[in-house]
Amino acid sequence: MSVYTTVSAEDLDGWLARYPLGGLVACEPIRAGIENTNYFVTTERGRHVLTLYERLPADELPFYLNLMAHLARSGVAVPAPSPDRSGAYFSMLCGKPASLVDRVDGEAHLSPDENDCIEVGRALAELHLASQSYRARLANRRGAAWWRRAARSVHPFLDAGQARLLDDELAFQAAAGRMTLPKAAIHGDLFRDNVLFADGKVVGIIDFGFAATDFLAYDLAIAVNDWCSEPDGALHPGRTRAFVDGYQRLRPLTRDERAHWATLLRAAALRFWLSRLYDLHLPRPGELVHAHDPAVFERILAHRATEAPTLPIADAA
Repeated sequence: MSVYTTVSAEDLDGWLARYPLGGLVACEPIRAGIENTNYFVTTERGRHVLTLYERLPADELPFYLNLMAHLARSGVAVPAPSPDRSGAYFSMLCGKPASLVDRVDGEAHLSPDENDCIEVGRALAELHLASQSYRARLANRRGAAWWRRAARSVHPFLDAGQARLLDDELAFQAAAGRMTLPKAAIHGDLFRDNVLFADGKVVGIIDFGFAATDFLAYDLAIAVNDWCSEPDGALHPGRTRAFVDGYQRLRPLTRDERAHWATLLRAAALRFWLSRLYDLHLPRPGELVHAHDPAVFERILAHRATEAPTLPIADAA
């Protein structure tokens, strides 16, 4: 469980007074996540998720929360943020910017099958189609410039083979040059624990803390790396085909997106290997902190760098 900021019932009840939700009934820390502090909160008038943003600056929060509101209004399976009496989606709690969103009843499928992948691919395409009408823009704070800074920070902790893999991939991505691909707001972290299912359908896409304006196909690559990888890092053919087909039924990829697919998969693997290395070796102070195993994405990156995966042959329906 990751809890960086402890919130007392007294503090929370006072903060909730700004919302038309009634008094506090129950509050329970959420046993997941490494970026923010999260609680399940029940009030007299509903069930919510409280998030205290530990890293995100307050001036960036409108991008994330307004994006969630925009997607929810567009019919995407995203929990809607709750506005306070002034219409604001966040305010300060225990010295941190904090927000409430609707709690979704569902469960994560941590061992997905092909049907799960079809559903998530379709849900991601719905998100991307809706996000193209979202006008706000925000540069990806975990983009190439961050990769280079993070690489310098974690380099002393790597063995020779890991350092070579990291340096070679940074050089490869730099040589790939600038891509001109469709851009809009992306989720940026659509892993298995950020999707909730009920009755075989996606009912909630959660945790928009890494949302940004970036390539839509890069967002797809991030998701495919997590949902479709085997323990050794290789892509599972059936789940990969199901995920991409589910996506393309609603949003077919362009010729350029297809041409850069292997590079995007490698970029996505590099980004998450680096972030996990950073969280493992340079952790922040916290009451209880969980860091994901970086070896998972080390294996994924090593596979992507050698196998040059292509998109499944099946095209959009």
